[in-house]
Amino acid sequence: MLNVVAYTAVIAPNGDIRCAPGMADRTAGQAMSSRGRSVDPDRTLVDAATAGNLEAFEDLVRRHQTRLVNYALAIVRDTGEAEDVAQETFIKAYRSLRRFRGESSFKTWLYTIATNTARTALERRGRRARVGDQSLDDESHTLSAGSVPSGLPDAETTLVARDAIDRALAVLPDDLRVAVVLRDVEGLDYKEIAKVTGSPIGTVESRIFRARQRLRTLLLPLRTAQRSLASR
Repeated sequence: MLNVVAYTAVIAPNGDIRCAPGMADRTAGQAMSSRGRSVDPDRTLVDAATAGNLEAFEDLVRRHQTRLVNYALAIVRDTGEAEDVAQETFIKAYRSLRRFRGESSFKTWLYTIATNTARTALERRGRRARVGDQSLDDESHTLSAGSVPSGLPDAETTLVARDAIDRALAVLPDDLRVAVVLRDVEGLDYKEIAKVTGSPIGTVESRIFRARQRLRTLLLPLRTAQRSLASR
């Protein structure tokens, strides 16, 4: 079973995956200055690292490594390979720091490198034919009522079971999975996702919409179970 979501997520009434309050970067890693302009919270560390401060870059790694590994895992679906992708991403980022112009946040730039690195890893191992291309009508890939935990404590009735999220995300084609994870789990906005994936915003919107539609179907048994527990 994949461990795509290593932090707690909730499923919204419309079927979207949302990080639990306090777990996600609600503004995609950017704060707002007093003048209303976005401020990259990593900028000071990036500047120091670019000037040769290795400790500053190590701080950047510690700040982003856990979520970057989880993001890579959502794409390559192999724990060891996800860790390799994350490590290679940080190596590439360090070597390219002087070329980072701050046109996007450091986080967005990092996810762009990670996405390209993960795709290269998939190409390298010849995994283009994936389970995500199969029809949702194939019942072997949908969640059954029996696969939904039935004894969740009251305090967790709104939480999505990790194994259910893992299975649902694994069924999605890669382009849909990347888009919806970047939006609903990692908290990037549409413009940032377009930069990360190199796709037009319209394409990003379409992919996220289609991914949510499929997830809604796949996670229906879980949502039904949640409603049933809530009504007791």
